[in-house]
Amino acid sequence: MGTAVEISPREAEVLELVGAHLSNAEIAARLVISVRTVESHVSSLLRKLEVPDRRALARRAPEPVGAGTSRPALVLPATLTSFVGRVSERAELADKIRAHRQVTATGPGGVGKTRLALAVAAQAAGEYADGVWFVDLVPVTDPDLVATAVAGALGLGERPGRDMTASVVAALADRHVLLVLDNCEHVVDGVALFLERLLAACPAVTVLATSRARLMVPFERVYPVPPLSLAAGGDSDAVALFMERAAAVGRPLDPPLRGQVAAICERLDGMALAIELAAARYPMLGLDGVTAALSHPLRMLTGGSRADERHRSVRAALDWSHALLDPADRALLRRVSVFAAPFTAAAAAEVTGTEEGLVVDLLARLAGQSLLVVTPAPGGTEYRALETIRQYGTERLAEAGELAEARSRHLRWCLAKAAALTSARPDWRARFDLVADDLRAALAWAAGRPELREDAYELARRLAELTFTRHLVGESQRHYEQAAELAIEPADSASMLRQAAAVAGCRTVGDDMYRLHRAAAEAARRAGDTVGAAADLAAAATVAFRFSPKFVRHPSGEEALALIVEARGLAGGDPAAQAAVALAEAAVLADAFGAVQGPPGNAVQETMAYAGRAVELARRTGDPLAESAALDALASAQSWAGETFAAAATARRRIELLSSAPVSPTGTLELIDALGMVTEAELGAGDLPGARRWARRLAGHPSLAEVGHRAPLMVDALAGDAGEVLTGSILLLSAWRGAGSPARSGLGPAVAGVAMIHGLRGDHEARREWQQVLSQLGAPPEYFHGYGAVFDAMLLLHRGQAREALRRMGPEPRQVWKWVTWIWHHWYVALRAEAAVLDGSPAARDRVAEARAVVAGNPVCAAMVERAEALLDGDQEALLATVKAFDAAGCRYQSVRTMVLAGGEHAERGAAALAGLGLAPMAPPPATTAK
Repeated sequence: MGTAVEISPREAEVLELVGAHLSNAEIAARLVISVRTVESHVSSLLRKLEVPDRRALARRAPEPVGAGTSRPALVLPATLTSFVGRVSERAELADKIRAHRQVTATGPGGVGKTRLALAVAAQAAGEYADGVWFVDLVPVTDPDLVATAVAGALGLGERPGRDMTASVVAALADRHVLLVLDNCEHVVDGVALFLERLLAACPAVTVLATSRARLMVPFERVYPVPPLSLAAGGDSDAVALFMERAAAVGRPLDPPLRGQVAAICERLDGMALAIELAAARYPMLGLDGVTAALSHPLRMLTGGSRADERHRSVRAALDWSHALLDPADRALLRRVSVFAAPFTAAAAAEVTGTEEGLVVDLLARLAGQSLLVVTPAPGGTEYRALETIRQYGTERLAEAGELAEARSRHLRWCLAKAAALTSARPDWRARFDLVADDLRAALAWAAGRPELREDAYELARRLAELTFTRHLVGESQRHYEQAAELAIEPADSASMLRQAAAVAGCRTVGDDMYRLHRAAAEAARRAGDTVGAAADLAAAATVAFRFSPKFVRHPSGEEALALIVEARGLAGGDPAAQAAVALAEAAVLADAFGAVQGPPGNAVQETMAYAGRAVELARRTGDPLAESAALDALASAQSWAGETFAAAATARRRIELLSSAPVSPTGTLELIDALGMVTEAELGAGDLPGARRWARRLAGHPSLAEVGHRAPLMVDALAGDAGEVLTGSILLLSAWRGAGSPARSGLGPAVAGVAMIHGLRGDHEARREWQQVLSQLGAPPEYFHGYGAVFDAMLLLHRGQAREALRRMGPEPRQVWKWVTWIWHHWYVALRAEAAVLDGSPAARDRVAEARAVVAGNPVCAAMVERAEALLDGDQEALLATVKAFDAAGCRYQSVRTMVLAGGEHAERGAAALAGLGLAPMAPPPATTAK
């Protein structure tokens, strides 16, 4: 029984959520703490509970508790076998990792590389401010998934727009950590590529790897792990290990027998695994029996290098241990070698074709001979073989002629497990993570066998769906593309490529969306599906313009137009194909989405006509996803036309349509886009509570857990909620810098809003820093005339600089219609009217009248115009009436601003309220205004 370990209430909360298989970012969002704080708690839990990695930590988590139930303060760690000896080796390896950024502990299987690395890592834990993290690469069968394994160990999710390696690099860029990569030899190419990117970008990261061969990467220093010492007289690490393990099974050895034990250890060349196997047999055979059994095979081995001899020592010990097993034990040992991850007795029974009651007994016997490791888990006892023993079992499986049959049974088991997984169950993540490595291993084996192509296709398809739901979107896209290659029917291939394109959209990788839609069109042609090919070609043209900010290479208008022409020729009278072509025409010919490569101006009525036709044709198809995409074009066109409330209604209609759509990559892509559109459209219409609600839903979408979203910052900035903006801005800045500070103009409105809030707070240095971020984003022309003008004017008016605000909004809206009439139209004209009044402009009354006609129905902007007119007329009662209007509209800042503008005792209360909002005092209003 282990010793009780005390953990804090917060650590208990984190532990429970680790058990639910949430990422660090998701835990941070759930507990409203920083990601770094979560990392610190996880690192502490690993140390306290004496477990090597996050997977083991998840097994130690308590069952979810209900509301009002107290959380446990104590957790009992599993008892671990002790680490014996290797004092000098630990010191040498510790010195190596202090002096070098990447050290590889090399040696043959069974020499003890993993245990030595774990001991050194535990010893060095206090030297790394951000923790020591262990990654077991044994279950990884695909070199491209090395980064996914590391991310899982670190509790990281994939960030949109980057592969998993980039996500890991971003998370560790400024972290001081020791990363232990165990068992690299079978994925050495993937490890090498991963480490080259990691070490180049993360100067404070140290990597300790274990491998049978060196990794051949820059920075690498090799530490050959020697066998356990074999000092004369029986005073050695090898003897100490044998005697420790013998005592652990209840048969302690008397000191006088150390000489005989030393002879056994010498025969085993000091190989740790071989000694453990021999010690496990001691209770049944005694020292004489162990000596006799070992003498023949080892002395027959001659020639070769010393390292080869040591490898043969382990092989001989395995042969000997295997020979002593009953036939049923041998059969089970070799058959369970197909499992890539820890497995249960039920799984072993199903895959090996053995009755479950018998399997439990056989597994216990194998564990008793140190051939399997037993681990308690919430779902039942789990078993695993050390990698050397698992490889040995696989060899025996091949020798018995059972390899194909065993792997086929494993494949069928994996297919059944994949089919049974459903995200409707609350423990879905944990259930998937338990079998994910086996699903990947089975797919890797089956994909290369033509006779199993149909099963491989099915598993690739299901794994693509499951990894998408698990938010491993990069892996999901790869599996969809893999399924497309494995599909026997071209129509199935086309379907998988379409899904892959949608996943690429969720990853914000526009170039892949474009490529995959075009590949789907070719597959559809091969299937004889010309109308499907037409829809795919039209989709490629559409995404090139609709999602242009997600592209690195933007297809030109001419290229997109050529696709439309080709699609028209193939569409015929098919409603779905015609709808797809109509949407492409709205996107490319009318630039309904305001693409990067589109024209600076639109013919508004033409844009509306194209978008309206796209909606009508999409509605006839009965496909909510097609109609949502067309409504996106219409909402954009309505915004260009200045039809603010119509745009908001159209955006809400998209959400209604998508609420009943099944979860899928295409549906997720549409929903995220629709939530962004409805947030901005409601903001444009002055519905701050509605905009805030949609923004929170968008930011909380699981696909965005690692990066959050800019939408809440835009809403909170316009409302003047400084506290919310400051909190959200930290996450935004961290995610942006973690991504390498890319030039993403889409972040501009949020960043400009943050800069304005710092200005309202009087923090000029912070404002300059955020303006610098804004300049790095590559702000487009719309910044100056759209959101830039709005946020700048709000700050200038707060400072009492009405004339400067009026200059900032000098152009008439119709002069810069496209970007001012987006969601900023009402805010622009309302602020412009107020600036004219406060500046005493002769045109102030005309500006107010014009603005009133524009903003009618917008609760915030209408109140701003009413306030401007009250100031113009000197009507104190009308002025104070707008306070209630702003409060009702959820715009606390403008309410407080009105009180300050009212002067007298109202101004005093307003000043106190401003301080309560964390904002600096406003400049006093002008003594007189134009009448």
